[in-house]
Amino acid sequence: MSYMRRISRPASMLAVCAALTPLGAWAFEEAPQLAEKVAAGELPPVDERLPVRPEVVTPLDKVGVYGGKLRRMLGGSNDHNSILRVVSPQGLTRWKPDFSGVVPNVAESWESSEDGSAFTFHLREGMKWSDGEPFTADDIVFFVDDLLNNKEFYPNAPARFVVAGETMQAEKIDDYTVKLTFAAPYGTFLTELATPLAQEPVLWAKHYCMQFHPKYNDNVQAMVDATEAVEDWTGLYRLNCGEVEAPNRWSNPERPTLDPWVVTGDGYSAGSTKVVMERNPYFWQVDTAGNQLPYIDQLEMGVAQDNQALVLEAVAGNIDMQRRKISNLANKPVFAENAEKGGFKILNMVNSNSNVMAIHFNQTHKDPVMREVIRNKDVRVALSLGIDRDEIIDIVYQGQGEPWQIGPRPDHVLYNEQLGRQHTEYDPDRANELLDKAGLTERDADGYRLLPDGRRFTFNVNYTGIEQPDWGDSLEIIKEQWEDIGVELNASSVERSIYYSRGEANEHDFMVWGAPGGLDPTLSPRDVLSVHPQASWFSIPWVRWYISGGTDGEEPSDAMKKRLELYEAYKAEADQDKALDIFRQIHQIAADEFEVIGIALAPNLVGVVNKDLRNVPEAIPASWMYPDPGPTLPQTYFYEK
Repeated sequence: MSYMRRISRPASMLAVCAALTPLGAWAFEEAPQLAEKVAAGELPPVDERLPVRPEVVTPLDKVGVYGGKLRRMLGGSNDHNSILRVVSPQGLTRWKPDFSGVVPNVAESWESSEDGSAFTFHLREGMKWSDGEPFTADDIVFFVDDLLNNKEFYPNAPARFVVAGETMQAEKIDDYTVKLTFAAPYGTFLTELATPLAQEPVLWAKHYCMQFHPKYNDNVQAMVDATEAVEDWTGLYRLNCGEVEAPNRWSNPERPTLDPWVVTGDGYSAGSTKVVMERNPYFWQVDTAGNQLPYIDQLEMGVAQDNQALVLEAVAGNIDMQRRKISNLANKPVFAENAEKGGFKILNMVNSNSNVMAIHFNQTHKDPVMREVIRNKDVRVALSLGIDRDEIIDIVYQGQGEPWQIGPRPDHVLYNEQLGRQHTEYDPDRANELLDKAGLTERDADGYRLLPDGRRFTFNVNYTGIEQPDWGDSLEIIKEQWEDIGVELNASSVERSIYYSRGEANEHDFMVWGAPGGLDPTLSPRDVLSVHPQASWFSIPWVRWYISGGTDGEEPSDAMKKRLELYEAYKAEADQDKALDIFRQIHQIAADEFEVIGIALAPNLVGVVNKDLRNVPEAIPASWMYPDPGPTLPQTYFYEK
C-alpha cells in the first residue's frame, strides 16, 4: 500500500506491470551467450533456470533484443548507491513505475491478517539465486532468526522491522511460503518493503552466507583470525556477504544475488576505477514473448572523482542512461548543446524533493546559550524572513522554483500550505523586530548582534561543496542578507565523510541538505520527525532517543514526542484514509513548530539517455525512496539501431 499521489504519466508508462500468467508450455528464449554455455554443458537449459511461474513483464514500448552494454558513471569511491539504483533493490515488493503503489516482486503474492500485523508471502516455486541454488523460505527465515534477532549482528534492529518495541518474527509454512509477524499492526509494511533499504529479507543466501555465521560453522573464529580487516564474525559476515547499503554489498562476486546483473572481477571497492556487471543467468523475469530478462548483456560503470568529470563524460556521449550526480538544471543547456554530437537525449526527471536546500537549526545544540536562542521560534522566523529567496532563485537556480519551506508539493494529497509557504516573504524590518523581541538587542562595533553571554551571534556551517556547489552559492548570498539583521554566517565546504561525522556528533549550529518529502512525505519524513540518524539534523539526540526506545540520546520536546506517537499510530494504521489523516496531524504540528526552513521548491531535474535506448520512460520520478531508475525495470531496456 502506498500513500503517494499518482504522478501524471503517459499511459504507456503504466504498461510495465507484473502478470501472474499461466505459462503452460511456453518456449523460453535466452541471450546468445547463455545459449552457448548451455550447449557447452556449463549451464542447465533456460526453462530449468527459471521459476515454475516466472514473473511476466510487459515492456514499456516493445519486446526487446539481446545485447549491448549500458554505461554509467559512479561519483567517487563511495557511490555504491548508484549501483543499487540501476540494478534496483529486488525486494519482496517493488514500486509501480509511476510511484503510485507497490506490486509483487520477489514475492509472487501475499495475504495480510485482518489487523495488519501478519503477512504471508508466497514465493516463486523453482526460483534460484545467481549461482543456481534454490531461493526458498529458508533464506528469509535465516535473515529473521539468525541475523535480525541476533543481538551480536544487530544490537539495535533496523526500525523498519520493529513494531511496538519488538522485532519481526518469521514462520516457515513450506518451502515457498513464509509468514512475517509483528507485535502490533504495521499498515505500511508492504510499502516499506519497496524502499531501497528494506531488501534484507531476501538479500542474503543462506547456503552461502551461513559459512560466516558461528551457528552454522564452528571454524568461524579461525576465519576471523585469518582476516586482518575484521575483528569478529559480524565483520567477517558483512565483508563477504555485504550490507543493504554499503560498498561491500558489491565487492564480492561470489555472493549470490537475485539481481538482473551480478558483479564480476574484483567487484566494487575503495580503489575501483571501473565496475563491471554481467547478466544473471538465473534471473527470474521474462517478457511477454518468453525471453528471459535482462536484455542488456553488461553494465559498465566508470569512477569519476567529481561531478564536473561526470558532466564531461555525459557530454562526450560516454554515459548511456543516468541522472545521478549530473541532474542539476544548470547542466541542461550544455546537454542540449551537445546532445546530437554525443548521441543522447535529455532525460526528464520529476523531482520528488520538497526543497533545493533545507536549513536544520540545531534544536539540541551542545552550547546551552545557542540552544536557547535557536529554540526561540521568533528567532527562527526572523532568520527565515531575513532571506531574500527570490534573489537566490534568480542567481543560483536560474529562476527555477518559487520561495518554499518544506513539506509535500502543492499538488500532493498531503499538501499543507502553512508548512510550505509560511514566512517565505523577505521582510528584514520584521526580522529585526523579532530579534529585538527575543532579547538580542545588543550589537558589536561591526553591527552584529550579541548573544546573552556577550558573544557574537554567529552560525558556522559546513556543506558538501563538491557535490552541491549551489549550496555554497546560496549560503554566500544568505551571509550577505543576514548581515542586514545583525547575524553572522560563516560557511565552508567539506568532504562528505567530515560533514556526516560532525553532524552525527551533534557538533553543528545548523546543517544544510536537500529536503525530501515532496512526493514521498510518508516515506521521507526526516525534516518533520526525529527519525533519521543521518538526516534529521535538527535533532540528532532526539533521533537516538526514539531509535533506542528512550534509553539513549535526549528526550525530545513535547511537540516532537507527540509527533513520534502519531508516527507510530500511522505505521500501524491499515486504513489509508485514516493513515493520511494521522500524517496531516504530524505536518500541522511541524508547521506550528517551524524547526526547519527552506529556500525554493525543488525544480525538476535532468539526465541523459542514449538516443537508441528503448523502453525508457519519457519522465521518471527522481527519488531515493523510489529509487530511480530501478522501478522502471532497466532489465527491459534495450538498444534499437
